[in-house]
Amino acid sequence: MEAIDQWKEQLDYWWHQGIEFLNQIPPTQLYAAIAVLLFTTILLLSIRLIKRTKSNTIVLTGLNGSGKTVLFYQLHDGSSHQGTVTSMEPNEGTFILHSETTKKGKTKPVHIVDVPGHSRLQPKLDEFLPQAAGIVFVVDALEFLPNCRAASEYLYDILTKGSVVRKKIPLLILCNKMDKVTAHTKEFIRKQLEKELDKLRVSRSAISAADIANEFTLGVSGEAFSFSQCHNKVTVAEASGLTGEISQLEQFVREHVKP
Repeated sequence: MEAIDQWKEQLDYWWHQGIEFLNQIPPTQLYAAIAVLLFTTILLLSIRLIKRTKSNTIVLTGLNGSGKTVLFYQLHDGSSHQGTVTSMEPNEGTFILHSETTKKGKTKPVHIVDVPGHSRLQPKLDEFLPQAAGIVFVVDALEFLPNCRAASEYLYDILTKGSVVRKKIPLLILCNKMDKVTAHTKEFIRKQLEKELDKLRVSRSAISAADIANEFTLGVSGEAFSFSQCHNKVTVAEASGLTGEISQLEQFVREHVKP
């Protein structure tokens, strides 16, 4: 009992000492200190919350017919659905990657969104980009040249969107259908896209600001455009949805949605 009484006395002493100390501080300084403490606490809590709620969404996009939906099913269940799938509505799913279903231990599910490539449905992309941890822009390597201009225009719009630039969302240009003998190489596709994007940049910068829908400019003024100039990281990889060769796609997914 004596020890408890001593502790009570000590606590009481410290309490009164603290009150006296606070009374000696001018009110303005005291309020400022409290404000700083509250701000710091809120900031730390916000940072922790953001880390906890880090996005697990990967967005698949690209022109119609590039093979996005087949890739979606390969990631989901390892099937190609005979390669005849054409989607007119976004396909969404949260799942463990098919190649990881036999792995032991905890594996984080990935939220995959396959956005239709039809020109009338491309605006749906804006609904998903702000929550994306990564973007996969699928290119048909077999029919690349006839579609190069259209693919470049679509890619230009993505790379200049505020939701992509501000968050520096990484983007993978995935050259699909590489199992075909006449498919173009990823190096050729990368160079051609850079050339087309450079032309688009010049032509669009000549339009008056009132007519430009893009939020950011692309590349460095006075220099030929290359993907290395983008605010967000842009990489190029290969895949074959029909044969199930999607290892580089899976690597990109897991790089940005940790297991």
